[in-house]
Amino acid sequence: MRLYAFLLKNTSPKIEYYSRFSPSPLSIKQFLEFGRDNACEKTSYMFLRKELPVRLANTMREVNLLPDKLLNQPSVKLVQKWYMQSFLELLEYENRNSEDAQALEDFLEVLIEIRNRHNDVVPTMAQGVIEYKEKFGFDPFVSSNIQYFLDRFYTNRISFRMLINQHTLLFGNDTNPAHPKHIGSIDPTCSVADVVRDAYENAKMLCHQYYLAAPELKIEEFHAKAPEKPIHAVYVPSHLFHMLFELFKNSMRATVEHHEGREEGLPPVKAKVTLGKEDLSIKISDRGGGVPLRKIDRLFNYMYSTAPTPSLEPSRAVPLAGFGYGLPISRLYARYFQGDLKLYSMEGVGTDAVIYLKALSSESFERLPVFNKSAWRHYQTGPEADDWSNPSREPRDASKFKAKR
Repeated sequence: MRLYAFLLKNTSPKIEYYSRFSPSPLSIKQFLEFGRDNACEKTSYMFLRKELPVRLANTMREVNLLPDKLLNQPSVKLVQKWYMQSFLELLEYENRNSEDAQALEDFLEVLIEIRNRHNDVVPTMAQGVIEYKEKFGFDPFVSSNIQYFLDRFYTNRISFRMLINQHTLLFGNDTNPAHPKHIGSIDPTCSVADVVRDAYENAKMLCHQYYLAAPELKIEEFHAKAPEKPIHAVYVPSHLFHMLFELFKNSMRATVEHHEGREEGLPPVKAKVTLGKEDLSIKISDRGGGVPLRKIDRLFNYMYSTAPTPSLEPSRAVPLAGFGYGLPISRLYARYFQGDLKLYSMEGVGTDAVIYLKALSSESFERLPVFNKSAWRHYQTGPEADDWSNPSREPRDASKFKAKR
């Protein structure tokens, strides 16, 4: 207890110290080679006891650049408390010898505790943004900063959990016997079509619960080098499932609601998986009525949601729509290993959502936020005047000209 109090008193200098270091991005190939060929718990321990505090410190420094009104919301304070506690626990291993078997065992247990503690970071931070918005309304400049921060904050969380999961799955007792060929959370021969079908079936079950109906799936694969060959990838199936499940939920919801009451029935949702020299692409197409062009960017905005604000109370049913974070966080998963997620919509017809992933695991490097002067300047820069004409609904008086700012 005394050690904890001592560390707590000296936390700020430690956070400042570790935030001076940039995170060290790893590729899927590096994760794979380490886990497959020379998995050494001591080596992983030596790396993580430094790298995890660095990643935590970078995001903890950046949190403090948010507006005080947001930082003072109860849910945001709770998230900060979790991060502080995890940082302090990791510091206890700063100088513990890797030759100490007990240190390795304790470190493993601490990582599991930290991972469990951070399980609800996404909905809790989302609740903090809702609390702020309900009290202070919508400010475009603050919204822009929150968008910038949350993209980086949630990406940091994805990377933090990736490192922890690799260590605990490789060296702990929570290895999944159902996937003996997985290297940690990575599947060296991930069948993309199988993950597509799995995500579809889960979304279909959910759609049936809500609407008593669901569109069917039509899936097609195209391998550029070997057209008859099924497509496999070196990837994290849980990340891919997360993205696809979200896209299928959106497509099914739009399809059922757009075709409600029509006699012709529901058109299928189509999935096309293609593999080229550089990209592995997955396109999900629906006939759900589409989205107006002006709303496309909003779908990736954390301050905007088409769905009602959900309750944080535990519920048996998983909602078809929630905080409005499904799409932006799915895009972060795609971008985490240098991919992307894009929407192409035709209002009145439907939407195509395309997930782009790197075809080569050696090019799938972590995309990590770094706390530096560039990041700091982003929060300090005020909104500038638009340098494009701004249409107005008010009739214009040609005799009166507005001066430029």
